[in-house]
Amino acid sequence: MVTRGGRFSHVAEAVAHRTAELLAATVAVIDEDDVIVARAAPAGHPEQAAFTPTWNSALRVPIRLHGRSGHVLAATHEEQISPRLARAVVDYVVNQSTFVAQLPAQDALRGKVVRDLLAGRVEDEASILRESQVLGMDLSRPRAVFLINMADYILASSSAPDRDDDTAICHHARDVIGHIVRFFHLPSATICAYLGDGEVAVLKASSSRDLAPWSSEPDALETPVASWANLAAQKRAGQALRAWLERQTGSPAAIGIGRYHAGIAGLARSYQDARAALRLGRRLRPEADVYCLDDLGAAAFVGISDERTKQELAVRLLGPLDQEPDLIMTLRVFFEENCHPSSTADRLAIHRNTLAYRLEKIASLTGLDPRRFDDAIQIRLALLLQVCGAEPSEGTAALPVEAAI
Repeated sequence: MVTRGGRFSHVAEAVAHRTAELLAATVAVIDEDDVIVARAAPAGHPEQAAFTPTWNSALRVPIRLHGRSGHVLAATHEEQISPRLARAVVDYVVNQSTFVAQLPAQDALRGKVVRDLLAGRVEDEASILRESQVLGMDLSRPRAVFLINMADYILASSSAPDRDDDTAICHHARDVIGHIVRFFHLPSATICAYLGDGEVAVLKASSSRDLAPWSSEPDALETPVASWANLAAQKRAGQALRAWLERQTGSPAAIGIGRYHAGIAGLARSYQDARAALRLGRRLRPEADVYCLDDLGAAAFVGISDERTKQELAVRLLGPLDQEPDLIMTLRVFFEENCHPSSTADRLAIHRNTLAYRLEKIASLTGLDPRRFDDAIQIRLALLLQVCGAEPSEGTAALPVEAAI
């Protein structure tokens, strides 16, 4: 087989081999200069493989690949090939081979779109939606970001001798993305991208329908209306995905889960959530494997620089007390009295048993017990953030739930 460089030759080889198999014929592809750039015989046909065709009398089908013209030549040692059948087969094979050859370029374009979205480089949402649709990416559905660290697997061979590091890393990254696609039963990998440093981002569809296998709330809203909606189901999905990836690769995985934020621009905020949760979580709780901001305790208030996120976290923690002004007042006095029960009960003019009941109710509603040091810190910081973030006319009132949307 004589070959010439370039994309024409690469696709011509695929066309020659596939056409030979479908037509049970010996096939050659020639370029515009009548130079053979690819040749193939059908597997499992020894007689045909031994056949030396006379190309001048072979069936000729014109083709065009990557802006260049050529012909597919087909010949058999027995019966004549139907020109109509040959034309249909060649057209099919050329279209299929050209599409497959374009996949790496499309993957690169999809990856760039995802990285631009996560970095907040969105000037025109309508243009992004059109571009993503052309690339097979459905960004019209509500999505949140899963940031997956599999550096032990993806970067494992980067220092191995006699290996192309970039090639090995890309191969392992694609392998991880393939496992993610299979886990979520996705039609393609269009909403996944390798970001470097062993990390893969997934723009996970986050409506209640998309998260139904991991949801304990069948009546949840189809489209999330707040940044913390459907988060419990997302966490369960993250845990199941981590276990799946570790089984498939034999390597550890860690996942940061971002909240849902409305709109295309919200994907950047979701990514920041996931990235902060993953970075802080792996430092503070290395024994864990799936991280979200609301699980990081006081570290989330200290380790995150974005004030808006802190405010929203405060609303998240204290939201269950929105309709309990007596409990909010009890907390404020409790902390002002250095968590001393007797003086707190005296200032509130209530019995100590009543105070104990209120503190127990706070723990039940929020999951945070103000009598425990770490929980008390979280509650205290959340209360301070509410005061600091409130408008002057609001005084010390809690931020409305809408502020977190």
